[in-house]
Parts: sequence; structure tokens; C-alpha cells
Amino acid sequence: MEYVEIARAESERGELVLRERRSEAGSSALELRANGVFVMDTLEVSTEQALASGALATVDDPRAVFVGGLGLGFTMHEVLADSRVEKVAVVEIEQALVDWMRDGTIPHGPAMLADERVTIVVADVAVALAEAAPASYDLVLLDVDNGPGYLVHEVNAALYEEPFLRAARRALRPGGVLAVWSAADSPELAEQLRAAFGNVQGQAHDVLLQDRDEQYWLFVSRVTSEA
Repeated sequence: MEYVEIARAESERGELVLRERRSEAGSSALELRANGVFVMDTLEVSTEQALASGALATVDDPRAVFVGGLGLGFTMHEVLADSRVEKVAVVEIEQALVDWMRDGTIPHGPAMLADERVTIVVADVAVALAEAAPASYDLVLLDVDNGPGYLVHEVNAALYEEPFLRAARRALRPGGVLAVWSAADSPELAEQLRAAFGNVQGQAHDVLLQDRDEQYWLFVSRVTSEA
């Protein structure tokens, strides 16, 4: 396997690297790493698609969607494939990643961002949700890490705890859903979601990641009158 660096950026959170992974058979994929930790690639995108499609299926009328984390754009892309969606706010803390998507360093980026329903906000997800007007969204998708057990940055641990989850609940309309992606089952996350929303449902998804069978999880909580 050969690796070719495409772009690199430094911020107060550390190093972000975009590289191309080339196999001896001639196939290639883009790979995103943060501080040396694998985040995602363009070869296996079913996890990002499952996050979006699984969450969208739980909402009757997902007109306004908040996506926490841009990544390589595949969660956002799957959300936009739903004709019911009228606007998508994507919050990404790394300016460099947004720039790579906009300028074509990530080749599929410009086409994805051309959709007029998309607004990209460079900000911390916790700050963006805290500042959101109450009942702004029908669906909030959280995809900033590989889950609470696989943090890209340690500060992100707060995103899986009750105070932040309650902020997400305030930003949701009645019947709205928060969906959180995790690379493993997390009873602790389920407990925090139940404390914030009064309910939680865990959904297991089988995926093939770099020739390995993995099971990822989607945790879904809904705003109800009882919560």
C-alpha cells in the first residue's frame, strides 16, 4: 500500500492530514486523519450514509437538519438526497477541511457544496447548538468523532454528556430527533441520552471497513412531551 499526502494543516487542535491511499491493484481512496487518528475515507462510506438514512427514517418531516461534522461530506450528501429536506446546516470546526472541500482539493467537494440548501458554519458544534434558536431543527446528526470511546480530540467528550445533549434537545422541534454515531456500543452514552431526552434507541449497523467486519451503532433520541 502506498500513501501520498495531498494536504496538511495545523490548528490549535493539532494536525489534519488528507492523503491518498493507493493499492498495488491500482485502486485508490482519499483518507482523512486527525493527529494521526483515522477519521474516514472515500472507500467505505456506508457508515456515514447509514447515520443519515437511519436518522432520516425516524423523522416524519425533516425539513431543517443540523449536521455536526463535515468530514468528507458523505453524511451531508446523504441528507441532501432526501427530497423532504429544505435546509442543512453543517458545522465544522476545521477551516482547512472546509477549504479543501470548497477548492477541489477533495475532488467531490465543490459539487456537494453547490447545493443551495447547504450552509457551512465554521465553529465548535457545542457553541453552534448552544447559540441556535430553540426549536430550530427537525433533526440533529452528531458525527464529529467515532463515538465517545474513540475521540478525535479529548475535549469532545463533553459532546456525549447530558448538558450538551440537553442543548441539542432545546434546538429540536417537538418530535425532532438527535442521532449520534458511535463505533461501538456505549451504555454510558445511552444513559446520558436517556437522562437528557427521556428515551433512547440503539441501532446496530454491520459494515465492512478496510476489509474488516465491524459493527457500528446509531443512538437515537426523540423530543417528546414527556421528556
